[in-house]
Amino acid sequence: MRTLRTSEDLFGSVPDFHYDPCYAELSDDDGSTLRIAYIEAGPKSGPVTLLMHGEPTWSFLYRMMIPVLADAGLRVVAPDLVGFGRSDKPTEPSDHSYARHVEWIRALAFDVLELRDVTLVGQDWGGLIGLRLVAEQPDRFARVVAANTGLPTGDVDMPEVWWQFRRAVEKAPALDIARLVASGCRHAPTPAVLAAYDAPYPDESYKVGPRVMPTLVPTRPDDPATEANRAAWAVLRTLDIPFLCPFSDGDPITAAMAPILKRTMPGALGREHPTITGAGHFLQEDAGPALAEVIADFVRST
Repeated sequence: MRTLRTSEDLFGSVPDFHYDPCYAELSDDDGSTLRIAYIEAGPKSGPVTLLMHGEPTWSFLYRMMIPVLADAGLRVVAPDLVGFGRSDKPTEPSDHSYARHVEWIRALAFDVLELRDVTLVGQDWGGLIGLRLVAEQPDRFARVVAANTGLPTGDVDMPEVWWQFRRAVEKAPALDIARLVASGCRHAPTPAVLAAYDAPYPDESYKVGPRVMPTLVPTRPDDPATEANRAAWAVLRTLDIPFLCPFSDGDPITAAMAPILKRTMPGALGREHPTITGAGHFLQEDAGPALAEVIADFVRST
């Protein structure tokens, strides 16, 4: 597997994200290795929160939440998915699969970092990957926070707004990462913030991950990932792990998943699920501190 690695110099002007990156070498599932990046904050002895980003962002998305969580005594681990942020970027679309992304995060979290009693915080693809991990290794998790995410199987069609997004990503001659992020926010990010989302991708050859990820979402019953996701649902329906769904009030892509998760996950039943107001798909950008307070309270109360 051929990969590209973004020069660290390109991250020099990233605002409000002054964490030293950590790196781990993982098997690329193709006979070689790749490097995955992550940041850590907060006390090493604190309860672990695994912050999982999605498409087309990177761990920078959580910059307004990390200080709140760390100050609450939580150990924060925020990886960059392979193909995103500071992590290595496979250059061929065929290098990416749903199963590989699940395995790469599993290897980092459990083989390298040996995390236990984890609170998963998953948004967008962070939930698609994270919920699979919860189902496959539930003994590693203490809680789940699913925010603007889901676990599609392809049995129900995706909303038209998502199909519009997928078609735009597939057809764009040049993929405008910053514009994609801005379109998922209620409040316009500053030019410096938008530049930070562009920073990992100095040219189009680095954008294979963001370009291919929408095509990996199961959209039909015979999708390659459907069987594994159906198996994950079967397990998740039996788990009594505390489960919180703080969805935003302005995300047409994932809004329909909130009631499904609330009524299906045993650990979500009878729980008050706060709505994050004034926020779009990227609620971490629009209301990061408020979401972080919700998560900290959830950890303390459970």
